[in-house]
Amino acid sequence: MKNYKAINWNAINDEIDKATWEKLTEQFWLDTRVPLSNDLHDWRSLDDDHKWVVSHVFGGLTLLDTLQSQDGMAALRKDVRTPHETAVLNNIQFMESVHAKSYSSIFSTLNTNEEIKEIFEWSDSEEFLQTKTKKIYTLYHDDSSPLKKKISSVFLETFLFYSGFFTPLWYLGNNKLPNVAEIIKLILRDESVHGTYIGYKFQLAFNQLSDAEQESIKGWMYDFLYDLYANEEKYVHTLYDQVGWSDEVLTFTRYNANKALMNLGQDPLFPDTADDVNPIVMNGISTSTANHDFFSQVGNGYRLGQVEAMNNDDYNIGRPKK
Repeated sequence: MKNYKAINWNAINDEIDKATWEKLTEQFWLDTRVPLSNDLHDWRSLDDDHKWVVSHVFGGLTLLDTLQSQDGMAALRKDVRTPHETAVLNNIQFMESVHAKSYSSIFSTLNTNEEIKEIFEWSDSEEFLQTKTKKIYTLYHDDSSPLKKKISSVFLETFLFYSGFFTPLWYLGNNKLPNVAEIIKLILRDESVHGTYIGYKFQLAFNQLSDAEQESIKGWMYDFLYDLYANEEKYVHTLYDQVGWSDEVLTFTRYNANKALMNLGQDPLFPDTADDVNPIVMNGISTSTANHDFFSQVGNGYRLGQVEAMNNDDYNIGRPKK
């Protein structure tokens, strides 16, 4: 083999790699810093149908984040343009694992052991959830088309997750389950960066194709999105018909499908805009900061303490400093 090379962050080939790394590390968080137990009163006020929806929405999101952490980033790492891109994808992979674990933290707070078992049995067997997972998985393991891998990742990050995100954002807008929603807003903030970054890497490669090759990949992309949306309609009805939210969720889903296409540098497919989405949910989708007390709980914009170096005088406790 050729000599192995160390990664040099002082010689950047693509400034977007560095900017994305810094953004992701600034946003670092863990689920253990959010006091989920504070939502138990709200949880107990929900009826059984709404509890079922919340729990199984998160079961589906757990499966998709597991796919992204275990297969997605590993697939994209095979086709990086720079060593710094590998580092960024490593960071994304870890945070996708944090996302998947976060849902288990929610389950352990809100659900019984029997309920948790049923949720995972459901996510591991639900027809339409498994269909979209398998479609993305298959493309991740097809090394013949790196661009299709990137398209699949962006569709997952910016489109397929969002039928599940609707639920906690709706509750947040109605002043319920705020700490559960805080977890989702942290995840949303990450996914926004992930989808934008991978979409940017797609565009770099796409712009190097011939006109005929571009038309071919665009045709496949839109066909694949239609295919995913047709399945997503069935999945949404399975989840939401019992609480009457299906139409609103599908509007939200189509809006985010358009956002995924925009991340890939393509034109929107659906007529839905932000004005068509439930305004309560649109307000919740904002990734603006929600600062919390430094010691009691941590939000998606928690403040770090100010730190300064110590000197010898700091050890003169009770004595005047020189």
